[in-house]
Amino acid sequence: MQTNPRINQGNKTRVLITGGGTFLGDSIAAALLAEGAEVTLLVREGTEANLGPLQQRVRWWHADMWDTASLRGRGRGHRLVIHTIGSLTADPVQGLSHHRLNFVSARNAATMCISDGVPELMLISTVRAPWISRRYLKSKREAEQYLGRVGVSGTIIRAPLVYGRGQGRPPFFALMTALGSIPPISWLGPGRIAPMPVDLLARGVARLALEPQRDKQIYYAPDLRRRNKRGERQSELVNAPVRQSAPALDDTQPKRNAFELLDEDVPFGWKPPVDGNED
Repeated sequence: MQTNPRINQGNKTRVLITGGGTFLGDSIAAALLAEGAEVTLLVREGTEANLGPLQQRVRWWHADMWDTASLRGRGRGHRLVIHTIGSLTADPVQGLSHHRLNFVSARNAATMCISDGVPELMLISTVRAPWISRRYLKSKREAEQYLGRVGVSGTIIRAPLVYGRGQGRPPFFALMTALGSIPPISWLGPGRIAPMPVDLLARGVARLALEPQRDKQIYYAPDLRRRNKRGERQSELVNAPVRQSAPALDDTQPKRNAFELLDEDVPFGWKPPVDGNED
């Protein structure tokens, strides 16, 4: 394990995130840091440099979500695991099926929780939308059902597509984002499926993760938007930076926007080694 000696453990809630060094995993980690949590990331060996400045702010372990031996003991001492790994695209010729990418990784995360005594797993799943692949959706739903079968206390986030502020996007998706963020239309179907900025989703997930009690098992984009402050929600349609500071490493360092800790060109998710095995 690698860690920064200046990290103060205190009585902070300890959260483990799979998918360190990825667009979504690192965004959620930054949001959790801003909320005062203690964060551990699982990182593929050789990709720790992708963490950028986060490398000095979190604990991180080398691990492979498709190698259960490498996961042994990684969850110990954490209150929650947030599983972010998955992929919209598959390459069956290389053995990278949707089943392996999305279901098997979630199954292994659940097994880690059970063996290491982690009381809860939060799964980043997907919402049903016309532009979401049926095979991708099926693999995510299978992962959701598996959590129920093995008895892991699970919270499901049926997330829409996410994007980074300032990224060029097709006009259709920009329109969907507008429809999904403006009441009362946002209270209907578009509010669930419209693409949203990754920082908005990450803050919603982080704040939901730290709530002592939850009133349901499955959450959608409107639930995450409600966990963002008014000014943060209003910024959904613009590219201006959101005013939210992460705790500094020490008192001599200026406070910064949590999402300034992220590199801009980080891949969305891990993919396993190509060996042709499903499991």
